[in-house]
Amino acid sequence: MPYTPIVATLGYVLSPDGERVLMIHRNARPDDHQLGKYNGLGGKLEPDEDVLAGMRREIHEEAGIDCDELSLRGTISWPGFGKHGEDWLGFLFVVTRYTGTPLTRNAEGALEWVDRARMLDLPLWEGDRHFLPLVFDGDPRPFHGVMPYKDGRMVSWRYSR
Repeated sequence: MPYTPIVATLGYVLSPDGERVLMIHRNARPDDHQLGKYNGLGGKLEPDEDVLAGMRREIHEEAGIDCDELSLRGTISWPGFGKHGEDWLGFLFVVTRYTGTPLTRNAEGALEWVDRARMLDLPLWEGDRHFLPLVFDGDPRPFHGVMPYKDGRMVSWRYSR
């Protein structure tokens, strides 16, 4: 059977000093599959856009800012991750320069500046603890991983560069 994932972007906006990351605390909708978790910004790609355009659009929609400088840090295949077991394929970016003032909240929850040093202390998806260090490490090479989920839980993790 062919692999036909939902294609999405996930972005981490750095503060001008690089010490903090703009995260969304998914606390606005009781029916949210990610309720209570912190996450980067992003979402599904539209049929008529490339991955970079999708990342820029999502960050503008979710945070009200425009990306001036961003880089692809990696890709992750998430088989079975969706609310109903859908497969997802994500392109992960770090935004190092932006224009505008970030919103304080959106329809999904509160936007918060989080110290990079304490990101892993937040309520995150279990798998985020495995790939977030790669997003922010000093290695210029992007990583490419696969992280299968079953019944809402991460099953395994592997990546290459």
